[in-house]
Amino acid sequence: MKLDDSGEGYFYMDDNGVEMAQMLVTVSGNELTAHHTEVFPTGEGKGLGKKLLAGMAQYARRKGLKVSALCPFVHAQFKRHPQEYSDIMNKY
Repeated sequence: MKLDDSGEGYFYMDDNGVEMAQMLVTVSGNELTAHHTEVFPTGEGKGLGKKLLAGMAQYARRKGLKVSALCPFVHAQFKRHPQEYSDIMNKY
């Protein structure tokens, strides 16, 4: 994960320096907002979106953050697997 001083950043996966997927996020206070997840053509079909989500969830748990899912992929995964993410989901 890379996060700048303003709280904007991203989780990413690469292969030998070639970026294959990323999830854009912001962190403010005790909230992490997932804005967008993208798997680039070189990474398609490898489950990288779910791996990014797992890494983001682990980070949120470690830091005590609640997650707001503006990203359609993250939102869909939260709805499909509520028991897995109920501890970090931001309830609206």
